[in-house]
Amino acid sequence: MKERKKKLPVGIEDFQEIVTEDFYYIDKTGMIRDLLYNWGKVNLFTRPRRFGKSLNMSMLKYFFETGCRKELFDGLSISEDTELCKKYMGRFPVISISLKSVNGNDYETARSMLCSVIGREAMRFQFLLDSERLTDREKEMYAQLICLGSGDEGMFIMADDVLMSSLHTLSELLRIHYDSRVLILIDEYDVPLAKANENGYYDQMVMLIRNMFERALKTNENLYFAVMTGCLRVAKESIFTGLNNFNVLSAAEVGFEEYFGFTDTEVRKMLDYYDLLEYYDVVKEWYDGYQFGNLEIYCPWDVISYCSRLRLNPNAQPEAFWSNTSSNVVIRRFLEHARSITKQEIGRLISGESIVKTIRQELTYKDMYDSEDNIWSLLFTTGYLTQRGASDGNKMRLAIPNKEIQNIFEEQISRWFQDTARRDGEALNAFCEAFANGDAEDAQQKLNAYLNRTISIRDTAVRKEMKENYFHGLLLGLLSYKENWYVTSNRESGDGYSDILIEIDEKKIGIVIEVKYAEEGALETGCREALHQINERRYTDMLLEDGMHTILKYGVACYRKRCRIEMEKEGDDTI
Repeated sequence: MKERKKKLPVGIEDFQEIVTEDFYYIDKTGMIRDLLYNWGKVNLFTRPRRFGKSLNMSMLKYFFETGCRKELFDGLSISEDTELCKKYMGRFPVISISLKSVNGNDYETARSMLCSVIGREAMRFQFLLDSERLTDREKEMYAQLICLGSGDEGMFIMADDVLMSSLHTLSELLRIHYDSRVLILIDEYDVPLAKANENGYYDQMVMLIRNMFERALKTNENLYFAVMTGCLRVAKESIFTGLNNFNVLSAAEVGFEEYFGFTDTEVRKMLDYYDLLEYYDVVKEWYDGYQFGNLEIYCPWDVISYCSRLRLNPNAQPEAFWSNTSSNVVIRRFLEHARSITKQEIGRLISGESIVKTIRQELTYKDMYDSEDNIWSLLFTTGYLTQRGASDGNKMRLAIPNKEIQNIFEEQISRWFQDTARRDGEALNAFCEAFANGDAEDAQQKLNAYLNRTISIRDTAVRKEMKENYFHGLLLGLLSYKENWYVTSNRESGDGYSDILIEIDEKKIGIVIEVKYAEEGALETGCREALHQINERRYTDMLLEDGMHTILKYGVACYRKRCRIEMEKEGDDTI
């Protein structure tokens, strides 16, 4: 009988659930030891989304909190340090909140969501109402944290002074009850600021968060230590004013690198456990390539998601799992405001090169799009770019981490390029009609004009097929403008899969296009190879089967910002 494997924790962020419900867990409990031995009163970890921040925060809560189930950590790395476990495990009251759900479209909605986050956490400690160590006034202070509004909404209601002091108040009451200082864990601390910036109430939210954090983290004698996570290291003058003993551990810092994301050894072990080791090269190409400190790191969300897919379907192709969890708006806004030299740098990155940029790791959300330099910093902190080698002060050598992120850039460039082209519908229509009319020279002239306005792929280490895919995508996007044309990509026809097939049903015209990247600028040779492939592999078969009378075959060769188009025709003479 085949051995039953552990379940893969796709989207599971609760440490106890993973350990007790037979999920595969990559041991990150060494983070507890490093936190305690490398002391910081307030510790901020900044990493891109989907790199295990929330799961690690859950792990910390279960380890430190009073009443800890010690068996949860049996066999894990931290259990080997018996003295540390004896001193710290289950010894502290813990306040643990996540702000990832505080994403209102206006300030009042976001504020109400924040009240609910604090109120729900406070509800875990209802025994405080009966505590013999609390005075009646202190119990009244607690009751204000769990006060529910009337009606069916069940929303928590707090006055501004109560909300701003809520974390401090709760920590004080817990310290009195337990006679022990308190741990405060705040996951995704910057989400409310990001949403406020998007929706026009940033200043109000900054004021609220600043007051809450100052009272909880800066002047709080009840605090033992705090851990926070987020994507962006928000500037201290924004919400951390005057906060001393503030330990910031970003993706660029040496230390704690292995606790967010998977190392190469961990990925190999997981693939081997699930009998998927044959997919190692694919997983590495698509999901590896991040540099945290001095370590090379894989995106854990991607690795787990792809392994889960492979277990169901051994022929499953890698996908952009990470990018599908976001709108990728930062790249789009970058492209819209990029200067000519910046577009050249983006082309170099997509081609596999690296560039040196000055990175500001401390930003405010308000400043993110104020300059191109800030957007480079944002692309780095959010995981679209990664570091290569050691930094020189604030100067870093940046690169696209892997194939998944490269595809995101290419897709966003294609969409931006299409949207830009469609603003001049008359010109785009004329471009499409040149293909329908069999006018290769006119189509070539117009495509060269378009290529001159977009981002080029340089002739570097990127594989030829990837360069061809880039130009293929741009051309496909342009030709898809015609709503009454049936345009397909990589459709099976004859003895293979053609790049682009077009059927113009009312005119019974079929168009087949093969795109080649012309190495060293040999455009004429590239066109001949493309046309030869169309004929040899009989890409026109599907068009003929679908009743097209006139067949136009185009070989398109591209090199950086230049192209050549050649055409062969078969069937009716009239077009």
